[in-house]
Amino acid sequence: MKKFIKEIYPYVIIVIVVVLIRSFIATPVRVDGDSMKKNLQDGEILVLYRLAKIERYDIVVLHEKEDNDNIIKRVYGLPGETIRIAHNKIYINGEVIEDNYANGKTSDYEEITLGDDEYFVLGDNRGVSKDSRMIGPVKKDSIKGETVFRLFPFNKIGTIK
Repeated sequence: MKKFIKEIYPYVIIVIVVVLIRSFIATPVRVDGDSMKKNLQDGEILVLYRLAKIERYDIVVLHEKEDNDNIIKRVYGLPGETIRIAHNKIYINGEVIEDNYANGKTSDYEEITLGDDEYFVLGDNRGVSKDSRMIGPVKKDSIKGETVFRLFPFNKIGTIK
């Protein structure tokens, strides 16, 4: 019996380490849908980094409560900021910001000030994206982490932004 335990011990340690990494540090996620096109395609596999400090333009995975689903979006508004969208321009604290990721026109959105734990997220493919324009600001605890690396398809493997 001691020999068996000695032989299986390394495998048990490996399983525990893998489970801990996937649960608390990084895990694969699949892009489902077209809301992030042209930058991300349906079916791509990404690595979600759970310990990331969320910043503007990060691509995040969040839990959308209404449909009880995980969705992928890009962060535009940070906690405490005022955001407004008018005439296809995004204003943060009254200043127009760069929007190099948009695919399509961004519909207008009335000015809103985000709470201390809220983010404003948009899909890159604005015409089909269900994002903060529809669901409102996203609470920090709904954000599961930042996508940092593309694993599949293999011809696009590498960091993403």
